[in-house]
Amino acid sequence: MASAQSPPAKKSRSKAVLNGDSCTEAVNGKTCVQVATNADTPAEDPAVTLFREYIRIPSISRGDNYLQHYAEAVKFIQTVADDIGLPHELIEVIRSYIFTVLAIYNNVEHCSQVTPANKIVLITVEGTHPELKSVLLNSHYDVVPVFPDCWKYDAFAAHKDENGDIYGRGTQDMKCCIIWHLEALRRLKKSGVKFSRTLYITAVPDEEMGGMLGMALFIKTERFKKMNVAFALDEGLANPTEAMSVYYGERSAHWIEVTCPGNPGHGSRFIENTAVEKVEKLLRQALALPTGAKDQVRMSNATVHSVCGVCVTIYRLEGAPCLKLGDVTTINVTEIHGGITHNVVPNKFVVVLDMRFSPHEDHQEILRMVQGWLDEAGEGCTLKFIQESPKYPMTSTDDSDPWWRAFSTTCDKHSLKLEKEIFPAGTDSRYLRTLGIPCLGFSPLNHTPILLHDHNERLNERVFLRGIDIFVDLLPALCNVETTV
Repeated sequence: MASAQSPPAKKSRSKAVLNGDSCTEAVNGKTCVQVATNADTPAEDPAVTLFREYIRIPSISRGDNYLQHYAEAVKFIQTVADDIGLPHELIEVIRSYIFTVLAIYNNVEHCSQVTPANKIVLITVEGTHPELKSVLLNSHYDVVPVFPDCWKYDAFAAHKDENGDIYGRGTQDMKCCIIWHLEALRRLKKSGVKFSRTLYITAVPDEEMGGMLGMALFIKTERFKKMNVAFALDEGLANPTEAMSVYYGERSAHWIEVTCPGNPGHGSRFIENTAVEKVEKLLRQALALPTGAKDQVRMSNATVHSVCGVCVTIYRLEGAPCLKLGDVTTINVTEIHGGITHNVVPNKFVVVLDMRFSPHEDHQEILRMVQGWLDEAGEGCTLKFIQESPKYPMTSTDDSDPWWRAFSTTCDKHSLKLEKEIFPAGTDSRYLRTLGIPCLGFSPLNHTPILLHDHNERLNERVFLRGIDIFVDLLPALCNVETTV
């Protein structure tokens, strides 16, 4: 733990915030809560109040006024760090450098959206042995858009109901994480706990847009290289059961655009070799894979599955009762384009496939299977990649691994039942794992419905507060790991 002194007493946040059921005011680093609705209602925990304040910032990825809201999120995190007495700095996004990164990741189409205003907050807790490799806690401050009419409460009001459920975009994904990290550090610093290794906390933008203007840029900087990271934690998912999910890898996203040409003509005629015939053949093949994958997820023993005559090997997690979504490859049709008017048979259709490849499978074999679908669909069918991702490394969860041992032992202390999984979608963890940095995705959210990106995203305050308790023990365990790596 860094030995930096707390800043002089001052009103770090003096404005009152009316949140519907309480009025909060932060003075001298302490949050006072005055409940207006019921004099017998117990005062809200200051960490919960802080969390709700963060949720009220509508930092939607590249939404209306997003630069302003990004700046508000950055300022919020800086203010909390100052209140705790944690040194921090801003990593500026540089336009010319982003173009280089986008080219590296074959995503030049994003260039029109490049802005120099994206900023990364980097908080440092210097260890007593800074020569050791460091530990990184990563989070992102951007959130996805909402459909306001589908929400029970305003998605950015952070409304808390009588059960303690806090409604708001970002409650699960993932504004809870950095509040856990900072509030755990507040307690540890107050107790005088110190770390052997330096601890870094990052808050990055753009994760919900793929991380191209966030973590993908940051890992290319000299500042990141100087951090000398040995291990990282990033976001996970909620779990509706007693168990808590921990993610040691993730699937690779491949977005494929398939063009099916055909003979055009009048809509009243019988026409041979049309584009839609080829699309029908393609869809019959593509939609068969998810169906088989769903069957595999329900199975507990079989390890080999035949899809459209192609043998796809699927490996079960050791000790798991059944496969999880991240263990299999899925395909969804997300776009179909074609036609110019109601009575003309089009000369082509374009189909976009969202494919998520499991790290347990041979990615080249899957791509050969897709090419086989095109060959069977008919002459002239072609594909191009909108996005092509590498096969990402997986982080060790073996008991002999010192990082996993420190993590799992701490979870045992809290009697947590862990379920080891492959993350079914994408997070910034993939950028870190690609560099050879072991990274676990972990959000201690059990007994919580999975509502990220969904209507009425929410998190119960009791579950939220327990997360702080877990990180109070987890941070010293990780930052004091005795290993040469």
